[in-house]
Amino acid sequence: MSKGKGPYSCGLDAAVDVVGGKWKPMILWALHDAGTLRFGELRRHVTGVSEKVLSQQVRELEADGVVHREVYGEVPPRVEYSLTDLGKALNTALLPLGEWGDRHMREIISRKHPELSKEAAVAAQ
Repeated sequence: MSKGKGPYSCGLDAAVDVVGGKWKPMILWALHDAGTLRFGELRRHVTGVSEKVLSQQVRELEADGVVHREVYGEVPPRVEYSLTDLGKALNTALLPLGEWGDRHMREIISRKHPELSKEAAVAAQ
């Protein structure tokens, strides 16, 4: 397990420990959406993340048993990442959260980034 705090007070506490952070849910979704990916492909799917942070986050997800890392003994070396069964189950649990975000995105943007919602309103006119 990565940097886990355990013991946990409830299941949500344990789940948030595994998936917490800005990039982990995006990494999980990219692997769910695209399947097995090499590191560079994964980085292109998770826009905005640095190589260092992506590497760290993937290592933590691997340590938690959510992501599988397959190293092939080839020259040049090839490494592929995919979801484990635990990772697939976690993505299934995250799906309703993503749907909630889709339904309420406008309201979230207007509250968290009012300057963006004003720009969008002007652009729509």
